[in-house]
Amino acid sequence: MKQILSDLLNSASGFIWGPVMLVILLGTGIFLMAGLRAMPWRYTFAAFRLMWRGRHSDQQGDITPFQALMTALAATIGTGNIAGVATAIFLGGPGAVFWMWITALVGMATKYSEAVLAVKYREVDERGRYVGGPMYYIKNGLGNNWKWLGIAFALFGMIASFGIGNMVQANSVADAMHSAFAVPVWLSGGSMMLLTAIVILGGIKRIAVVAARLVPFMALAYITGALWIIATHLAEVPAALAHIVTDAFTGTAATGGFAGAAVWAAIRFGVARGIFSNEAGLGSAPIAHAAAQTDDPVQQGMVAMLGTFIDTLIVCTMTALVIILTGVWNSGETGAALSMLAFATGLPAAGGPIVSLGLAIFAFTTILGWSYYGERCAEFLFGVRVILPYRLLWLVAIVVGALGKLEIIWLLADVLNGLMAIPNLIALLAMSPVVFYLTRKHLSENT
Repeated sequence: MKQILSDLLNSASGFIWGPVMLVILLGTGIFLMAGLRAMPWRYTFAAFRLMWRGRHSDQQGDITPFQALMTALAATIGTGNIAGVATAIFLGGPGAVFWMWITALVGMATKYSEAVLAVKYREVDERGRYVGGPMYYIKNGLGNNWKWLGIAFALFGMIASFGIGNMVQANSVADAMHSAFAVPVWLSGGSMMLLTAIVILGGIKRIAVVAARLVPFMALAYITGALWIIATHLAEVPAALAHIVTDAFTGTAATGGFAGAAVWAAIRFGVARGIFSNEAGLGSAPIAHAAAQTDDPVQQGMVAMLGTFIDTLIVCTMTALVIILTGVWNSGETGAALSMLAFATGLPAAGGPIVSLGLAIFAFTTILGWSYYGERCAEFLFGVRVILPYRLLWLVAIVVGALGKLEIIWLLADVLNGLMAIPNLIALLAMSPVVFYLTRKHLSENT
C-alpha cells in the first residue's frame, strides 16, 4: 500500500512540477514584468532604501516592512539555497544556475505583484491583527463567486506547511546535526520544538523580531564563508561564470549523474529549483507582507521583490560558485552533501561546520516562517479559534519530523506546494490590471 501511494504521489508530483507548470510560472512572471515595464529591475536600489525605512505613526500594520521581508526570507532561505542549488547542478549541469537567475529576475515581478495585492486587500481579524495573502485577495479582489479558489489555496497551504515548512525541515536539521556533531536526533527534535514554542506562541510580532535578527546573521555568516572561498579562486571566477552561461545553451552532464543532460535538463531543473528556492508565484510570501506597517501597497511590493533578489541572485549564486570553483560539481554527490563537500574542499577546517550550522539555522527559520503561513491559512478556513490548537500541533510535528522517515510526507508536501500556485497564479493574472494601475499611479505621484 505504501509503495502504491508513493508511486501515485511521485506521478502527481512529476505532472504538477512538469513542463506545463514551469512554463505557467515563468510565463506569469514575464507577463507581469512586461506589464510593469520592467519596474522591479529599474527600482531595485530604491527598494533597498525603502527596506530600511521606518513607518509613519499613521500607517497601519503589525510589523515593520523590514520585519515582513525578514519573515518572508526566513521561510524561503533554507534547504533550497544549500541542497536545491546543488541538486540543480547535479541534474542539469552548471547551466541550470543561469536558468535559476532568469527565474529570479522575472520572479521579482511576481513577488512584487503578490505583495501589492496582499496589502491592498488585507483584512483585520477578530484579534485586531492584519491578515492577508492569496486567499484574501482572491475573496476581496475577485468577489465571493471566487471564494472557493481562496479556500482551495488555504487548504493546500495549511496541509503543505506541515511537510515542506515543518517535518522536512526538522528532519534536515536532525540529520545534519547528527552527521556533523553526532547529536542524537531526539535531542535535535526536542530542542527545535522548545525553541519554536518560545517564538511562535508569541505570534507574528515575536516571529518577526526573531527573523529580523537571525536571517541577516545567518545569511551574512554563510555568504562570508562562500566569499572567502570565491576570493581564493578569484582568477577563476570569470571562467566559472562563462561556464554557467555557455552551459545553459549547450548542456552538459555531471559525472555519475544525469548522463547526457542537455539544454532542456538545465532549463527544467534550473527553473524548478529556482522556484523552490524563492517561492515566487507560490503565494506564501504575501501572507507575511500583508502584516507590514504600511499604507502603500506599491512600496511594500518593492520591499517584497527584494526577497527573490536576495534569495536566488545572491545566496544561491554564492553556493553555485563555491560548488563550481572547488571543482566538485561533477563528483557524483548531490543535494546538501554536494554543498558540504564543496565548502569542505574550499575551507577544510570550517567548511563542513558552516554548511551544517547554516542548514540547521536556515531550516529552523523556515519552520518559524511557515508556521505563520500555515496558521493564516488555517484561520481563513476555521477562524481565530483554530490558532492555539494549530500551534500546538505544529510543535508536535517538529518532533515527528526529526525522528521519522519522510518519503511520503515529502512527496505529499511537494504535490500540495505545487497546487498552491494554481489559485495564486489565476488571481495574479486576473488582477494584474489592479497591480499595473496602482504602480503607474504611485510612480506618477512620486516622480
